[in-house]
Amino acid sequence: MEVSETLQTLYTATVEQDDDTYQITVPEREIATGTVSEGSTYRVALISTSTSDTKATNTTEINQSAEDDGHQQEYDGPPVEEGEQRDVEIENLGDQGDGIAKVERGYVVIVPETSVGDRVTVEIQQVRENVAFADVVDRNPRQDV
Repeated sequence: MEVSETLQTLYTATVEQDDDTYQITVPEREIATGTVSEGSTYRVALISTSTSDTKATNTTEINQSAEDDGHQQEYDGPPVEEGEQRDVEIENLGDQGDGIAKVERGYVVIVPETSVGDRVTVEIQQVRENVAFADVVDRNPRQDV
C-alpha cells in the first residue's frame, strides 16, 4: 500500500456503537502531541487487522467522500528505535516551537531547537507509538548526491 505524504497519525482503535451511530475514539496523546486538533475534520483510513483478510482495506472519510486503495498493510510498530541516528528535514513547527520531521508512514519525530527547512542528523531519545523525540547531533549532515 502506498502511504500518502500527508499521513498525520497511525494508531489502533476499535469501532464502537453508540445508539444508531458508530464511533472511533482518538487517543488523547494524538491531541496532546498536536498531531490532530479537536473540532477539525480528518480523512480516516480503516485497515483490517485480520491476517486472513489480505485483500480488504476499507477506507472511509469523516464528513468527506470515501476512497479505497484495496491493499493491506500491517502495523509493525514505530519505524525508529531509541539511539538510532537519522538524517531528517524539519517540515513544520509544533505549538511549543519544536521542529517536526516525518519519516516512514508519516511517523512524527519532534526535534527541539530547529527551524522549518533545517536538514539535521538526529538521535532518537524517546519512542512512543505515534511520535518520537530526538536531539540534534549534527546540523550539517552529509548530503548524498
